[in-house]
Amino acid sequence: MSGVARDQDVDIDLGQLVRAVWARRLRILAITLVGAGVAFAGAKIMSPQYRSETRILIEPRAPAFASTQQANDASAGPLMDELNIASQVQLLQSADLLKKVINDLKLYNLPEFDDAASGSAMSSILVKLHLKKNPLENPPEERVIDAFVERLQVYQVPGSRVIGITFTSKDPKLAAAIPNAMANVYLSTQSGAKLDSNSEATRWLEPEIEGLRQKVSEAERKVAEYRTSHGLLQTNGTTTFPAQQLNDISAELTRVRGDKANAEARAQAVRNALSSGEASDTLPDIMSSQAIQRLKGTESGLQSQISDLQTSLLNNHPRLKSLRAQLSDIRSQIRQETQKILASIENESKVADLRASELERQSDTVQANSARAGEDEVGLNALEREANAQRQLLETYLVRYREAASRADSNSSPADARIVSRAVEPVDPYFPKVVPIVVVAAVATLIMSAIVIMLAELFSGRALRPTDASPETIEAEAVVEEKHVPQAAPIAAAGKPVQPSMLAVVADEEGTIEDVKAAEDVPEDEPEDDNEFSVASVADYLTGSRAPLAIAISPTGENGSAATVSLTRMLADAGHRVILIDMTGSGYPTELMAEDPAALGVTDLLCGEAAFGDTIHGDRLSDAHLIPQGQSDVRRAMRGVDRLSLLLDALAAAYDLVVVECGSADVAGVSRLTRSRDVEIILSLPEVEETIFVALMTEFQAAGYERVVLMSGGEGAEQALGRAA
Repeated sequence: MSGVARDQDVDIDLGQLVRAVWARRLRILAITLVGAGVAFAGAKIMSPQYRSETRILIEPRAPAFASTQQANDASAGPLMDELNIASQVQLLQSADLLKKVINDLKLYNLPEFDDAASGSAMSSILVKLHLKKNPLENPPEERVIDAFVERLQVYQVPGSRVIGITFTSKDPKLAAAIPNAMANVYLSTQSGAKLDSNSEATRWLEPEIEGLRQKVSEAERKVAEYRTSHGLLQTNGTTTFPAQQLNDISAELTRVRGDKANAEARAQAVRNALSSGEASDTLPDIMSSQAIQRLKGTESGLQSQISDLQTSLLNNHPRLKSLRAQLSDIRSQIRQETQKILASIENESKVADLRASELERQSDTVQANSARAGEDEVGLNALEREANAQRQLLETYLVRYREAASRADSNSSPADARIVSRAVEPVDPYFPKVVPIVVVAAVATLIMSAIVIMLAELFSGRALRPTDASPETIEAEAVVEEKHVPQAAPIAAAGKPVQPSMLAVVADEEGTIEDVKAAEDVPEDEPEDDNEFSVASVADYLTGSRAPLAIAISPTGENGSAATVSLTRMLADAGHRVILIDMTGSGYPTELMAEDPAALGVTDLLCGEAAFGDTIHGDRLSDAHLIPQGQSDVRRAMRGVDRLSLLLDALAAAYDLVVVECGSADVAGVSRLTRSRDVEIILSLPEVEETIFVALMTEFQAAGYERVVLMSGGEGAEQALGRAA
């Protein structure tokens, strides 16, 4: 039985998948061991294969006598290109190189390289069925090459210029010999190709060099003739004569202009001293004059005499007057001499100005000549560039010719590659690896077995659960699956209804449901009771209702609980999955349904003294299930009454209908139990008491319960329902 309704959204129950795999762990382990054993036997049967590898480094190589510059030029060549490395990989797999290796090692005599000659039975069958081409149709040489290529692997090591050559063979010696032989043949082929290139280069360079020599001579002759005809003579090897002359004039003009400015400044200083009457003996030009120095000395002597005589003579003394007259004359001479120095300085400024003017005129003339020379130099530069190009090309050809000729003469031209790692004879086989094969086969078998079991659980529906199911829902589904018994449909079909024996048990316990018993004692060919409040009518109503929960209230005592038991059994006999929870104080439903009155129940579950699965029991007279009252203390159990919400959620997902018999419960207790669930309220009153019914009806409708159903077999039910309305 699956705990998923047909109209519910479902999800995969991972816990159920794990439990299913764990329950079949021994079977999975046995299958895994068988798979590992088969893999071990297969690995032992296979012929061992050995693999060895040789590595070649692609790099430019030159003879020892090659210059450093040539080596650097070669290192920057196309050998560093990735495409060139890939080309060398393809060259190592060329047919000519493979044929040479095959012939050198005489591989065509080995049966390993010609399996078609002694083909297997399976191969012969495939050929006869035209599913495979007959290998004997190919030439022997092609068959050997095909077998050789299947065992060969040539690749470039990522991020380097190293090429690996790997070969696989049944013979370890052969696995090491073939990569080494391929490397040797490759190096010799490359070296021979370079020697041929040197010989061809020598033959081609000889006439080219002779022609270039003539072109260089002709170009240099044209340069010399052009320079002479246009007067572009060089002074120091790089500068022409007009340019040098212009440079000299410019330098002289700058110097003369500086001298002129200096003379004007000196003259202005002397003029300023004369006009202001200041002492001029501080000026360099005045102090450097010999006459000024002599006059200054005489002036100083006269002033000394006058000072000495003034101490002993009067100011009007003839001697003092004579000395003062001499002093005045000396100072007049000093001023005259200063005027002469000023005139000399002004003459220097005028001469510098004339010199500058002449130099400027010469500069203009030389500049015009230099402009014409610059135009002529354009043609000269073109001729010089042509001559230099021809000369450089000639020098390059001469260097290459000498190098190629020396290599050809010495027969020395190493290949642009070298072996960095030679293949050695392997000790351990490359294939098969027994331990990895067995481990992989065991793991794969284990995983596949688990997947098959999980798929079986999914397809059977046992690993599906509603999307809103809680952990208690999953546990309830598992418990229901284990405790489910065949339904009563076959019994009813066989003409053996369950109701009479059930009613007999109920009648023995409580003789208060005569109306229900009378309804069940009606023969099959008589029409059914038309009481719309009977147990059968309520069962039909609940069958059409989608509410997963029904709360039964029995205010009159055990006769109402007995009717609820009858309702539960009737629904179970109709093929519905239904469970009854005994929440009464007397435990009367437990006495009617349980095989063992002391069975664990809801109070034990709420007190934590029983597991959820241990509290679900089968009805002794139907296919219904029962959660008894239990043996624990009711007061202590009611402290955990909030856990009943999770219990009802789990059971509602696993059963079509959950019936809770609450006895004479009030609206507050029912509201705490149901909360906001979609619920049916059943008032189980076998004998309708109008006062009780009207009071309960009013209370439940006031509490928001709109679907309140009366279940009664007594007379006057319709009148009571009308008055309640």
